[in-house]
Amino acid sequence: TSEERGEIITRFFCTAGRGLEPFLMREVRARLAATQVEYISGKVFFTTCSDLNMLKKLKSAERLFLLIKKQFPLIISSVSKGKIFNEMQRLINEDPGSWLNAISIWKNLLELDAKKEKLSQRDDNQLKRKVGENEIIAKKLKIEQMQKIEENRDCQLEKQIKEETLEQRDFTTKSEKFQEEEFQNDIEKAMDTHNQNDLTFRVSCRCSGTIGKAFTAQEVGKVIGIAIMKHFGWKADLRNPQLEIFIHLNDIYSVVGIPVFRVSLASRAYIKTAGLRSTIAWAMASLADIKAGAFVLDPMCGLGTILLEAAKEWPDVYYVGADVSDSQLLGTWDNLKAAGLEDKIELLKISVIELPLPSESVDIIISDIPFGKKFKLGKDVKSILQEMERVLHVGGTIVLLLSEDHHRRLTDCKESSIPFNSKDSHTHEPGIKKCLNPEEKTGAFKTASTSFEASNHKFLDRMSPFGSLVPVECYKVSLGKTDAFICKYKKSHSSGL
Repeated sequence: TSEERGEIITRFFCTAGRGLEPFLMREVRARLAATQVEYISGKVFFTTCSDLNMLKKLKSAERLFLLIKKQFPLIISSVSKGKIFNEMQRLINEDPGSWLNAISIWKNLLELDAKKEKLSQRDDNQLKRKVGENEIIAKKLKIEQMQKIEENRDCQLEKQIKEETLEQRDFTTKSEKFQEEEFQNDIEKAMDTHNQNDLTFRVSCRCSGTIGKAFTAQEVGKVIGIAIMKHFGWKADLRNPQLEIFIHLNDIYSVVGIPVFRVSLASRAYIKTAGLRSTIAWAMASLADIKAGAFVLDPMCGLGTILLEAAKEWPDVYYVGADVSDSQLLGTWDNLKAAGLEDKIELLKISVIELPLPSESVDIIISDIPFGKKFKLGKDVKSILQEMERVLHVGGTIVLLLSEDHHRRLTDCKESSIPFNSKDSHTHEPGIKKCLNPEEKTGAFKTASTSFEASNHKFLDRMSPFGSLVPVECYKVSLGKTDAFICKYKKSHSSGL
């Protein structure tokens, strides 16, 4: 069982950029073997027994939280602030067991992670010791051979070997001692952090909708904080708490959780200079069905974020990045060196509308089409697609990030222009509400998946094929201040270009 293997079955949720929920749902199932996968706008909930090391590998998520509770929204019907505050405090007072259970699981996750780290260090030490012993044996054999040839050097060589043996043992002992001290420090820190009697905490609150208009996040945070102090005896510490409590209240749901990592999962240590958001870049690469040995091209690579994300996840591939800008290519090169991928990705200074590649020579093209700053929205976009279409194999895949203007121009029918309807958003309220009902988890999951599929088909129905490129999938995603579309095409036949 999971318990026998030291695994902890836990309910988590991740925040995600708007529109990336379907990518995150697929990822947690594939990477974490997650079950009970549900979504609400901007969040994906799932159950898994994966450890922290696996959870850190999530690429389409923003932040990861241990779920304390998820329920329907607070009803703001009373004009009395006191009554509303009492309603908020019920998040703690009604079910304190779920809070204590979450803290216990959090503690166990960190301790399990520390134990696995200790085992890993012990294996490394054993390997180092074995290597050291082998070296000593080899040197002793060499001495015996030398004895037969030159007996007069016996004493000198034996002395040398003894000295090296002592040095090796001394080095191994010091290394083990240092690693043991580091591990003990981690364990003590974890134990101190999770002592439930003198725990320090702070509340991070996000409010929107009706409750956001009635109260500030600070007011709600203060009310929740007081309730936690009274009920559990924990101490508030706004600067350097041992525990952070995350609460999100709006008109659709109330969610409470504990951040598992202080740093966002979207912050990639291997990216020196950020370009396109890493979660978007990974989502695009995941849609391309990259296989080992493929030839993958980004003909407008910018700072190379898409190629970096792809090469980290799918390494056994031939990657080529191209751009017309010297400064962008220099930035890409810096990123490749920082990520240790300079030997994995080839860079070219070329124009996307004049690619020096044979027709039908590329397996996959993934690219972020500039949003009108370098290219005009009209004929240039179509000339870009024509050149991509030319170099792509029949059966090959193109994944593009398109602005709303680009998307509209490429998807308009010849007879008339069909403007984008905001109702085609992935997230429909009936799906959200079902997802929140604990008695209808299976139905909620189906509803969530169906809403994504229905939305996707609405986009595809309006996307007329461009030449031999046939639309396969399309997702509207948020880039912060603006929206964009991740669109996937397949080349159905030879373009004849």
